[in-house]
Amino acid sequence: MITDRSYAVEPWTVRETALDLGVLAQSESVFALSNGHVGWRGNLDEGEPHGLPGSYLNGVHEVHPLPYAEAGYGYPESGQTVINVTNGKIIRLLVDDEPFDLRYGRLVSHERVLDLRRGVLERTCEWTSPAGSTVRVRSTRLVSLTQRAVAAVAYEVEAVGDRSRVVIQSELVANESLPEPDGDPRAARALKSPLEQEDDFASGNRLRLVHRTRRSGLRVAVAADHVVTGPERTTTRSESGIDVARLTVTSVLEPGQTLRVEKLVAHGWSGARSLPAMADQVDAALAAAAHDGWAGLLAGQRACLDDFWAGADVEVEGDEEIQQAVRFALFHVLQAGARAERRAIPAKGLTGSGYDGHAFWDTEMFVLPVLTHTAPRAVAEALRWRYNTLDEARERAAQLGLAGAAFPWRTIAGPEGSAYWPAGTAAFHVNAGIADAAARYVEATGDTDFERETGLELLVETARLWRSLGHHDTHGVFHLDGVTGPDEYSAVADDNTYTNLMARQNLRAAADAAERHPDRARHLGVDEEESAAWRDAADAMHIPYNDELGVHEQHAGFTRYQRWDFDATRPDQYPLLLHFPYFDLYRKQVVKQADLVLAMYTCGDWFEQEYDEEQIARNFAYYEPLTVRDSSLSACCQAVVAARTGHLDLAYAYTAEAALMDLEDLEHNTRDGLHIASLAGTWMALVAGFGGMRRDGDRLRFAPRLPERLRRLAFHVAFRGRRLRVDIGADKVTYALLEGEPLTLRHHGEPLTVGTDEPAVRPVPPPVRRPAPAQPRHRAPNAGGGR
Repeated sequence: MITDRSYAVEPWTVRETALDLGVLAQSESVFALSNGHVGWRGNLDEGEPHGLPGSYLNGVHEVHPLPYAEAGYGYPESGQTVINVTNGKIIRLLVDDEPFDLRYGRLVSHERVLDLRRGVLERTCEWTSPAGSTVRVRSTRLVSLTQRAVAAVAYEVEAVGDRSRVVIQSELVANESLPEPDGDPRAARALKSPLEQEDDFASGNRLRLVHRTRRSGLRVAVAADHVVTGPERTTTRSESGIDVARLTVTSVLEPGQTLRVEKLVAHGWSGARSLPAMADQVDAALAAAAHDGWAGLLAGQRACLDDFWAGADVEVEGDEEIQQAVRFALFHVLQAGARAERRAIPAKGLTGSGYDGHAFWDTEMFVLPVLTHTAPRAVAEALRWRYNTLDEARERAAQLGLAGAAFPWRTIAGPEGSAYWPAGTAAFHVNAGIADAAARYVEATGDTDFERETGLELLVETARLWRSLGHHDTHGVFHLDGVTGPDEYSAVADDNTYTNLMARQNLRAAADAAERHPDRARHLGVDEEESAAWRDAADAMHIPYNDELGVHEQHAGFTRYQRWDFDATRPDQYPLLLHFPYFDLYRKQVVKQADLVLAMYTCGDWFEQEYDEEQIARNFAYYEPLTVRDSSLSACCQAVVAARTGHLDLAYAYTAEAALMDLEDLEHNTRDGLHIASLAGTWMALVAGFGGMRRDGDRLRFAPRLPERLRRLAFHVAFRGRRLRVDIGADKVTYALLEGEPLTLRHHGEPLTVGTDEPAVRPVPPPVRRPAPAQPRHRAPNAGGGR
């Protein structure tokens, strides 16, 4: 666990100025590089010491049987686990026959810098070997955002003080040894030697290995090419064998002389292509990378990120830590989805093997809202991945006796991978999340081609699921019984409010989209009767409410449960799921993560229209003392609703928790990979919370207010071909349209049209003052040890 600040607070970099082997695994996650297709953990160049070696290709996994004490109909038979593919990062160094190993000799200095504008990880260190030879090592690493298959390393060694004989070994290594899991169910299942070798090649400066997974039958090819620059008589030799291909570079360096190796690495995988085809594929990717060269890759990376930051940057004045954290968050969210291209965006991105590399509802409900307004192309590709798994989702629905499509709770390739059905299969709300993401994307972009070709079918099949899952009672009220909402401490309950409200949106969105595309809807078998049934179910949807307390129930009957005994719960007994049986959690008023509170964010307009802001405030005050935040997904949701209800200081504290989740390892599991959804939640907390941004169909609404700790907040939003900048101060806000046609929006309910000719300035009204709600004992917001 990171107990002291490990990284300097700087606006555009994450800088580690000393090497602490005790937190090496956490820093490997923080310094991970990815483009959504290729992921390289921030392991040291020489490979050892390491916390968790990690090289990932999105979608490459192994399958394994799921054991059950008792068999049951509909239980998934196989699990899927992301695997560590062939590692192309490794560059080993020997200095006068001594291995460059930071555990030995004397480490004079060591610095690593993640540059968020250039998209590179830089390392500089000076080391004296046990024999007294001193060298200075510099490396720069990138995973290309412009060339999907390519990653690269530039590695340079300089002799310091004395003449040194140096040997660089640049390697491709498969089936690396992985540490055993520590028993935490959130950690990935380590699979030993999952790759079977099919081909190895070494010639000149070119290396290549091709493997195939033992059970899932996926073919993986990784190749590398090198440019070597050094003194005269520098020699190279290449070789390959089982699981290793190596280029060895040998040179003698006089003081001040350097040896430099530029390594280009290409990756590819397929479940169908032949071995020769895969070898040709990675060779071609290397040729394209070599055409640009190292300098071209650097330039392309910077240009791509310049374009991204021009439309996505968030500026924070008054808190340097949150300023750094939100840019760190946006960078990693972009990396998770930039080139995923019809593959999943896993909960950890490609930064670690936590959660077995699975994708959850996190993608659609936390990550895609950010990308919708910052990098919308990535959203369309992520939803096309869901579309490509529709057949598996239809099969799962049929297995459960339902119509439409039942998307999996957790998966890599499409089939359900959750062995615990109360928190898996019963969490049907994932289907509404996918529908919501599709509708949100179309509203924000106007991409009607996507809606017709992809979005409509997602909406139709998920609507069919809700209509078959629910039923009308004798009074005509529509119910969804036996479901699990976002709060996994309240499983298999009736009429979860979040699920019902999201399903209602789903049903109406499907009916509306079918009307917009009648010919395509007819092709999908949608007729007027089915569309009308969806609207009837939506209109009659039951939303549980306790009249005596004046609050909405998280699910029917929730407010009559016994409250959890928070006073008798020690601080070391959180998260509760690791210390108490689920049976006890399921029958108490205790909330793992925002559920009803999340509904007030995602469906806030309904609460506002059917009730008022006071109702939202009462709901928030009721659920805040019950919510223990045993999930990293919770703080950002609570921040948004806290800001909406005028609790700006509380919202600020929750924003800090979401923002610093990984930079300060607040949940003690950053070693397994970053919390991508919590990182995305940093943007949500700032933009939807303090910026008050809300969906209003094909328009936007804002209700900005800042906490006292922040002097200024500015952010950019992409919407319907426009780029809007919102700049919020303590008492006024400026809306500036940077490009596109005039945009009509609402500011605290007031209609406002903004054009590119002149910004619009409006006052910021003070918040309504309400008593601050309490949190469960020992569960106040965790704003990090450095604050």
